[in-house]
Amino acid sequence: MPPRRSSPARTLLLVEDNPGDARLIEEAFSPAVAEGLRVVSNGDEALDFVNRRGEYEGARPPDLILLDWHLPGTDGEEVLAELNAHPNHGHVPVIVLTGSQSEREVRDSYVKNANACITKAADPDELEETLRAFEEFWLSAARLPRSDGGP
Repeated sequence: MPPRRSSPARTLLLVEDNPGDARLIEEAFSPAVAEGLRVVSNGDEALDFVNRRGEYEGARPPDLILLDWHLPGTDGEEVLAELNAHPNHGHVPVIVLTGSQSEREVRDSYVKNANACITKAADPDELEETLRAFEEFWLSAARLPRSDGGP
């Protein structure tokens, strides 16, 4: 496998309630991406982070969001709906993460305007391979809008 190109400084928000999955996801990313990774464990924290409320008041807005679909309380579907409804957040790509194999969930995430849906593989090596492909596309090949709204 060729070496990965270094990614520009980006803030990625990972919304994941399973600490083990969060750790595996963080470890799968290159050091440059892992450095910009911010992790919250539920939908309410995600909305606070994105809206820069409470403990996240000074946080840099995320350039991309990895959103677990199955969260306690405010679930991924509700978070995605709120992000899409807010004019300041509609430009932020949201990638849905799910452990489910349900085609209905995949379809629902796209109907709700997710930019992609990734199934979290149960095998850690498969998950790492998927996340490396994700990083290569979303953080190297794709052009993302600036989170600060600048030109």
